[in-house]
Amino acid sequence: MKKYIIVNHPEKWKLKLDHIEIVSAQSYLTIPEFSRLKNARIFNLCKDYSYQSKGYYVSLLAEARGHLAIPTVKNIVDLREPKLVKIVSEEFDDLMQTSLKGIKSQEFTLSIYFGQNVAHKYKELSAMFHRHFQIPFLRVKFNFTTKWNIKSIKAISEAEIPQEHLESMYAFAAQYFAKKRYDTPRASTADFDLAILVQPEDPAPPSNAKALKKFVEIAEKMNFYVEIISPKDLSRLSAFDALFIRQSTEVNNEAYAFARKAQQEGIALVDYPDAILKCCNKVFMAEALENANIPTPKTLIVHKENIDKVLEITGLPVVLKSPDSTFSFGVKKATTPAEYQELVSTMLKKSELVIAQEFSPSEYDWRIGILDNKPFYACRYYMAKGHWQIYNWDAKAKDDQDGNADCLPIEKVPKKILEAALKSAKLMGKGLYGIDIKEVGGKPLVIEINDNPNIDFGVEDGYYGDQVYIEIISALKERLEKK
Repeated sequence: MKKYIIVNHPEKWKLKLDHIEIVSAQSYLTIPEFSRLKNARIFNLCKDYSYQSKGYYVSLLAEARGHLAIPTVKNIVDLREPKLVKIVSEEFDDLMQTSLKGIKSQEFTLSIYFGQNVAHKYKELSAMFHRHFQIPFLRVKFNFTTKWNIKSIKAISEAEIPQEHLESMYAFAAQYFAKKRYDTPRASTADFDLAILVQPEDPAPPSNAKALKKFVEIAEKMNFYVEIISPKDLSRLSAFDALFIRQSTEVNNEAYAFARKAQQEGIALVDYPDAILKCCNKVFMAEALENANIPTPKTLIVHKENIDKVLEITGLPVVLKSPDSTFSFGVKKATTPAEYQELVSTMLKKSELVIAQEFSPSEYDWRIGILDNKPFYACRYYMAKGHWQIYNWDAKAKDDQDGNADCLPIEKVPKKILEAALKSAKLMGKGLYGIDIKEVGGKPLVIEINDNPNIDFGVEDGYYGDQVYIEIISALKERLEKK
């Protein structure tokens, strides 16, 4: 990917960088060759981002040309939004108070150059503002009342940088452009940049550490630059070509926000926000499976009006599921009418609707991995020791929290299981899914469609090995090449 720094007057820039060319805004905007460029990254350091200025048009045309711009037009517009100061002030409040507590005056100005300040003690605060806005030169003014508040946030030009800061600014610039994702030989030859979203504190991560390492290794071999990012990096997402979500997905957590932003900005994605919306709500899933005539255990959508009629259909035991439960969290089993009433009443206090499902015991659940309507791995998940589910989060010993698993070739999967899995995945559209199916009395019963299925080293790759990782990275690459 070609990299360009766009400035008003290149001759004034005392910065020499390998693999990155410094170009005037006028040239970028007017020379036809730039409009025909493919796979370009644009660092917009123009002196003015105001509406219809050269700086504004550099980012605007970069996006129109399919170039990756930093900052984006959205970043530029966000900076002018009056409500933003209040939102940012609330979001960064703890860090602001901690960072500025030693200042004696009532006002303070923080100048941020490529995410850094000349004073090291403001490093974390500067980095936070830079991650949020992606503006190369930023000036934040604070005032103190009963606590520190943001008075204003504005982009500045290199001409507004004090003489005594210039040396530091150039050093920060050199560090910024020397980061792996910009300027190492590997990054300069990579076709695309891939972000893998991981939540460090995820209680049930969809990929273990060895699997994440394998994804990075395989993607690099396929000429991606790869970076593991965390939920705090949403503002940086625009710098990447592709996003692979490897944290637990819910509509109300960061994964959906990342998926939605990636979709809006044309970033190649696994998995799509629609998949998260649909698969993370078991009410939708139950209705969709029933309408498609896909066999499931007897399932009812429970609400306050039919609470007393459910057991007539499902019998006991009955499995109760919160609409947004994942990895067996929020999934309970009632074995008596009294237990049912207690559990369902508690669940209905949190959600207008709850899922009740006939209890269908089995030695194991099938998990068929499907990627873009094609099966690419098959597992059997056995129940946790002494438990009725695959996961037993109440187990005292960590080794007893989940059951064993084995992996086998697709051609060894019973035809009816495979057909049910493929039919279920098609309801959700293109993407990565794990279809959970029980085989009861010789018949497949679809239990769940997972939008963010586990890919763990030593489990889902047990039969096909590296090919499981290759398939997913290849799907991302195919999405990029079709753009």
